[in-house]
Amino acid sequence: MPTTPVSFRRMTFAALIVFLLIASSWASEKVLHNFGITGADGEQPFGGLIFDHKGNLYGTTYSGGGLSMGTVFEMTPNGSGGWTTVVLHNFGQDKDGVHPEAGLVFDADGNLYGTTYAGGSRGFGTVYEMSPDGSGGWAEKVLHNFGSGLDGYEPEAGLILDGSGNLYGTTYNGGSHSFGVVFEMSPKGSGGWDEKVLHNFGAARFDGTNPWASLVFDGTGNLYGTTSAGGSASVGTVFEMTPNGGGRWTETVIHSFGIGDDGNSPEHDSLILDGMGNLYGTTFYGGGFNKGTAYKIGPNGGGGGWTETIIHNFGRSTDGQSPYSGLIFDGSGNLYGTTGFGGSNNKGTVYKISPNGSGGWTETVLHNFGSGSDGNEPIGGVILDGAGNLYGTTYNGGSHTWGTAYEVIP
Repeated sequence: MPTTPVSFRRMTFAALIVFLLIASSWASEKVLHNFGITGADGEQPFGGLIFDHKGNLYGTTYSGGGLSMGTVFEMTPNGSGGWTTVVLHNFGQDKDGVHPEAGLVFDADGNLYGTTYAGGSRGFGTVYEMSPDGSGGWAEKVLHNFGSGLDGYEPEAGLILDGSGNLYGTTYNGGSHSFGVVFEMSPKGSGGWDEKVLHNFGAARFDGTNPWASLVFDGTGNLYGTTSAGGSASVGTVFEMTPNGGGRWTETVIHSFGIGDDGNSPEHDSLILDGMGNLYGTTFYGGGFNKGTAYKIGPNGGGGGWTETIIHNFGRSTDGQSPYSGLIFDGSGNLYGTTGFGGSNNKGTVYKISPNGSGGWTETVLHNFGSGSDGNEPIGGVILDGAGNLYGTTYNGGSHTWGTAYEVIP
């Protein structure tokens, strides 16, 4: 038998090492649940997922359920590598909210809070609470019905909590100028809740309009968010809300999108902060290929103001396109997110953006959706567990075409 030349064996071994290093950076995706299995199951999950302290997952579906108006669901590991999905609430009962677009948030007592885009006593959406009933089930209660007077309406974004248990959010429309609001929900001692509008968008020239995304606090109590329209180029803004005493807040546009090759139209782009006070987010359009961007906005220091930097332009070759949701950090400073479209099947991607050591960033596609019975259109973003696995939802696709919950494993 001929002997393989040493040089060839060395080359083959080196190539194998390179292959293994490349393969080890890839990620495998697993569908945890296919929505729409039964008539009572939820369908089309629009928002993302959250964990409880036991490792169970919670989320919402825009439609489906017993009344076809959306659901709140729980996913529990079953001990054999699979997950069991249970519907906790079917929306649409007796002036209940309908069609939740956003995900959920826990308070310290284990109650869940969220918004519905429509429904409620006035038909313009609600804020709701889900509480364990003590017997293994959950009870839902509407805390606020939007659409009264100059109140906001049609909340598309989720909620955040402060340390005192107050809820903060945005509505896409309504308010004194009909371009949406920032609102606060505060618990009353009598057991109810008070809603207060903190800002009416569209009040001044070049103010942002129509916020789709939820808010984020910095360490000093300022709020930050995005609007999908408005600003100096009419294609969206990043804004800051600063408390100025007496329960009043001042809103300031810190960036207007759409100049040159800048991104534009941040959709459900919930911002995140790093330890230096820099903000990170995504835009649905714009950038070098007009397929969206990931960006960073940092304070200028003593000179005041903020500077925006594009850290990735989506849309090159088989890259993802049109990121709908925001980003998350891991413990090493890498960013993760999803695109609603693009990738090798044009059905969306999960991606990672990593600092490259020279001041720039490198983007890697971790998963391309749309192969076989995989989900597609992952518009709800991702979350991380302690082992570095990513979890999210797709709005469509799966074995029943009504969306999936999935895990991406490094």
